[in-house]
Amino acid sequence: MIEQGSASTESPETSSILARFNDALTHLGQARSFAKGNHIGRVLDLGRKLLTASGGPALLYSLAREFDGAGIFEGSDWEKPENLKAKFVPHTFNEGDARLVTLECLSELRMLAVANGQYFHPGLSSEQAKHFLTQVLAFNLQVLFGASDESTRNRPATIQKMLEQHLAFIAEHIGLENILDQVVDEVWRILRQRPIQVDNVREMITRIAACLFDPDIQVQGTARGAERLISALFGPTHGCREDPGVEVYLQRLDSMDIYALEQEAQGFARAMHDTGLVSAYHAAYLRRMADEDTEYIAKALGLSTTGRDCLFCYRDLVLTLIRESIYLETCQAIYGLAQFLERGLLYQTSIPNGLWRAIQTPLHPDVQAQISALFGSNIPPRAHTLSALLSVLGQPLGLGQGNNPACQSTRALSLWSYTNPDYLLQIFHWALRDNSLTMHFEGEAINSAELGAGVVQSWNFDLDTLSLVLVPHLDRIYMEMGRRAGTRGEDPHRWINPEFHGWWVHRGFAIAVDIHTQKLDELEHFISTFYTVYNPLHNGNTPVVHPQPAGIAVTDSDARFVGWHAISILRVAVDQEDVIRVYFFNPNNDSGQDWGNGVIVSTDGYGEQQGESSLPIDQFTSRLYLFHYDVREFEILAPSMPEEELQRVKSLVTGSWGKGRE
Repeated sequence: MIEQGSASTESPETSSILARFNDALTHLGQARSFAKGNHIGRVLDLGRKLLTASGGPALLYSLAREFDGAGIFEGSDWEKPENLKAKFVPHTFNEGDARLVTLECLSELRMLAVANGQYFHPGLSSEQAKHFLTQVLAFNLQVLFGASDESTRNRPATIQKMLEQHLAFIAEHIGLENILDQVVDEVWRILRQRPIQVDNVREMITRIAACLFDPDIQVQGTARGAERLISALFGPTHGCREDPGVEVYLQRLDSMDIYALEQEAQGFARAMHDTGLVSAYHAAYLRRMADEDTEYIAKALGLSTTGRDCLFCYRDLVLTLIRESIYLETCQAIYGLAQFLERGLLYQTSIPNGLWRAIQTPLHPDVQAQISALFGSNIPPRAHTLSALLSVLGQPLGLGQGNNPACQSTRALSLWSYTNPDYLLQIFHWALRDNSLTMHFEGEAINSAELGAGVVQSWNFDLDTLSLVLVPHLDRIYMEMGRRAGTRGEDPHRWINPEFHGWWVHRGFAIAVDIHTQKLDELEHFISTFYTVYNPLHNGNTPVVHPQPAGIAVTDSDARFVGWHAISILRVAVDQEDVIRVYFFNPNNDSGQDWGNGVIVSTDGYGEQQGESSLPIDQFTSRLYLFHYDVREFEILAPSMPEEELQRVKSLVTGSWGKGRE
């Protein structure tokens, strides 16, 4: 606890409130779980008074460990900070409930303590906390910069004062003088990874635009790159540069000549491929051109020779997909469609056949009801399923698990889209039609409809529609496979991964820890084996033919162990600096992470394809704990890893997640 009068700037009134807050916090911490509710209200009431007092946020910030440990968040939506979504913060602020707003502010002060290394919270790294707070500031720029709107005018004055002081304190520690630049840079960093889900990014850009074009807000910083982001969403072409509204834009299209229509198409393509974002005007244009001229569609999608050939060879299918799936609400799928055509997948006979079937597949009533409940009924539920399918087929590395511990299932979807897209089409068809999924484990069928809960007990629905439909089934099946293999005395992933993902997963299996003791087990042999089969300098320059599932030990920026995580190894190659790097897919929503001790995951600048993560091979191996390999190939190759490099990797392991496991 902070001693009364410990801060020189503390007023007598603030000191009095702080003393009562400390006393209430002590009672809360001493109360049993079932009785904490009797004390939380008093703590929150005093916390609100501190948040409005001079120096109050700083005092509460220094108490983050104490009020978190006392149980202030117990039983609430804020109990697990790793699951919080920044985009919901404005809704909490706008509701005006004093205690809920106070709880949100305390949660953000806890995040700030984690971000600055003042407090270690299991499952939450400092980077995640800082990322969350940056987004909170982005979503509340109007409050931060003192702009008023309907929500602020209807908000009680005391709540408004508390929020302004609280957000100013957060921004001061995150970097007030450059916050808009930071927000813009953050948006570009995320977009370079080309995620499928961009709702958060779109909302952040909307709020950036509101601040830049509000004459009452004095923006500090240059906000470089902001105009390109704003124009990509609200005015990517000459015909819609002032954001006139879709109805007006469609009227303008009717009066355009062929040259103007071509310029519109090229403008849409440039904006989309430059940012990875798609404007609603782009969807309006494509739907109109689907009844006009296919050449305009090819140009609006920005297709190369491969994509154009696919479009014109399968013209009827592509036009039907546009009419059935591309609406203003699903405009982001246009980027997925373009990338799908560029992959040339339509030349696989099963793919166009599978897509025609997907267009005609009747939706199970429960699936249809779920989609309608989540997205409303403005457009047909089928439009959401087809648009998500196009996005996943076009962007297999853009998938994310959302705020769900479902990395195994999300990785599987990515691997199937990347390697076996016709299988993905097949299981999506089953799930849509039957609301169930059957897979096999060692010859025995497993039906998701007959299983209980999987790894995920409570779902967050911040997923693309394909994942919303498929992942719950996959999660239950994965859990059942684990149950069947869990009594064999070894890590069950040895058997699960090949059965769950596909025949192309190697049967050789290496793991760096003993599953019973969680201690390191034959670490040097593990490291040497990985180098032998994956390092091109040791395996005869043999490439990774099929992506392989692997497991990593995630660490925070202080190299402390956070948890086990599923990824897939895509390729191993030499970058422009002659460094051998492992390129991998991480189903986490944001793959750019600092894992401590100089191990910083790159997503751009070292030859990464969109959606890939990469690390130098020694750093990657230091966070690897499980992988598959071709046994016969390993027997043929002669291990030849230099001792110096072996010891360097071993040191990186024992200095991070392996600490205390020796």
